[in-house]
Amino acid sequence: MIIDTDVIIWELRGNAKAQKIIHENIPFAISVVTYIELVQGMKSKEELRRFIKQLSKWNVTIVQINPDISTRAMIYVEEYYLSNSMELADALIAATCINVSEMLLTANDKHYKHIPNLQLKKFTPNGK
Repeated sequence: MIIDTDVIIWELRGNAKAQKIIHENIPFAISVVTYIELVQGMKSKEELRRFIKQLSKWNVTIVQINPDISTRAMIYVEEYYLSNSMELADALIAATCINVSEMLLTANDKHYKHIPNLQLKKFTPNGK
């Protein structure tokens, strides 16, 4: 399973449902795009150090972008930017999941539901 940026953010903010689902799926993977997005949200070197240590504890695999992922993401942006506002980061994350044949756990399923053959698992941080 690949876990999207938003779910990791919920976990880091202490959301019990996010903590539970992440711990149920250890080890898991994230896209390098998710890693970069999370690092860009850090407020200090100490917060970054704790985050990197947590990734190690979770035994996270960071999936790098390769030519196949780049090409697929390019096609997704061409196909879905005008109709669905497909953003670069989401296109790369979706392409990564398809490339490695993994399901994507995300709370932002609307960003991805138009991608054919992408397996989604919706995360709901509050409620059911």
